[in-house]
Amino acid sequence: MSLLDILRGRAITIPPLDGAFRPNTLLEDAEAIARLTAPDDLIVVDGRVFCSSGDTVVALGETQPVARFDVRVACLAARPGGGFAAGLEDGRIILWQAGSGPEIARPAGLDCPTALLFLDRDRLAVAQGARGLKPSDWVRSIMGHDRSGAVWLLDAAGGAARRLADGLAFPWGLAANVDNIIVSECGRHRLLSVPLSGGPAKPLLTGLPGYPARLTPAAAGGGWLAIAAPRNRLIEFVLREDDYRQSMMAELDPRHWIAPALASGRNFLEPLQCGGVRSMGVHKPWAPTRSYGLVVRLDARWQPVSSAHSRAGGQRHGVTGLVEHDGRLLVASQGGDVVVVLP
Repeated sequence: MSLLDILRGRAITIPPLDGAFRPNTLLEDAEAIARLTAPDDLIVVDGRVFCSSGDTVVALGETQPVARFDVRVACLAARPGGGFAAGLEDGRIILWQAGSGPEIARPAGLDCPTALLFLDRDRLAVAQGARGLKPSDWVRSIMGHDRSGAVWLLDAAGGAARRLADGLAFPWGLAANVDNIIVSECGRHRLLSVPLSGGPAKPLLTGLPGYPARLTPAAAGGGWLAIAAPRNRLIEFVLREDDYRQSMMAELDPRHWIAPALASGRNFLEPLQCGGVRSMGVHKPWAPTRSYGLVVRLDARWQPVSSAHSRAGGQRHGVTGLVEHDGRLLVASQGGDVVVVLP
């Protein structure tokens, strides 16, 4: 911070939706292939697309759940050779195959799995969102300026564990890249490259216009990035006003915080609903939005080249999971309760 910042205040700037992020309606207009309650993570196992929804894992196009747990499923990873791993809301990580599965041993403090990635049959990378919080507490982590996130490498067979990175602001996505792991750091709006051999994480892509969630590889190289919610000046302002922010978090229901969200406009108690965002049921074009739908195509250098949007007035917001399958991109919109497909 410079002396001028102290005297005149710091400008609040948000990266514009331009260039590779130029708005369109591709996500809003995409074909819906499944209606689920808050679909979250997507994986492909033996040619079938699995999706987590609440405490169940379902195969798209099938009527019976593949698996059901006693708590919410927080994340999934397909295991080479068959089966999958499921990270649960209470911190457990379960290996699942043919109707059952053991729990993977994990180190003390790894209690918030937000993303899983198998590097091979036994090596499992785990994103720890925040220590002491649940995976669904991503908004609390962001508004609380939490920096207790980490990336771990677990041995699914033997139980050994090694921490690859820590001090992260809610890591929410993982992807493999040669001898590194690409990590989406939600609270700092960026992608990091974390060496498997050890060493400091290096920023790959900074200044994203939203809060990044899951990553998935693209068949043509590079990958796809889900953006869970947009940034806006009002939320950035609240993040800087510590007294107000702390009082808001202590006294209000989290649903009514001035904070990013996976869906909005459903309750008149949401912030700024009294004419500030909507008038006569119409979303004002200049008003800040707490939710948005955004998928970003990343090239081989993990830089953005194009994107698909569901804009402020749309319904397919809160994208947290996506996967490529048979030449199509499947996208899970938690805010829209739908899985859609993009060519």
